Amino acid sequence: MTEDAFSNHVVDLEALPAIEEVAMQAISPRYRVVNLAVTVFLVTLLMAIASAVRFQPWVDIPEALREAYPVVAGLLLAYGVVSFGYHFMADKRIRFAVRQQDIVLQSGLFFCKTVCQPILRVQHVELKRGPIERMAGLSKLQVFSAGGAGHTFEIPGLPSATAQKIRQFILDHKDLDAK
Repeated sequence: MTEDAFSNHVVDLEALPAIEEVAMQAISPRYRVVNLAVTVFLVTLLMAIASAVRFQPWVDIPEALREAYPVVAGLLLAYGVVSFGYHFMADKRIRFAVRQQDIVLQSGLFFCKTVCQPILRVQHVELKRGPIERMAGLSKLQVFSAGGAGHTFEIPGLPSATAQKIRQFILDHKDLDAK
């Protein structure tokens, strides 16, 4: 066996492209509005239920439950404020890029995450649309990697037409050889 049969050259790290140079696109601003509206609705609904139980005149409520009402209301309000604040700041930081060879997703407010999925390793792609997303004209694009049990990542808050185009692009290019 000759010495030229195997090579494993050191890669110059300075010559590698920076992920920050990738032209990222923001998701639809409607995604953020939907999340904020759902948060307000849920907290309002839970507060109304707690208030209805506390102040209803038909059944005697134990004193311990009456005294717990301010704590429950405070916890619900705190949850609503934290959830609203998180979605207000974090949802606008979700960005993605579709390139010839891969798909890149950046997300996170406190713990920033960047996922890069080679298109050649994509097993299949799904579009998910719940009732609220359908009303807003949005879709989630889930990308499943070959050999993985769950989706590698999902891009939420895409306009449905854009999600369909990206899905079709991936399906058309996932079996092509890398150049």
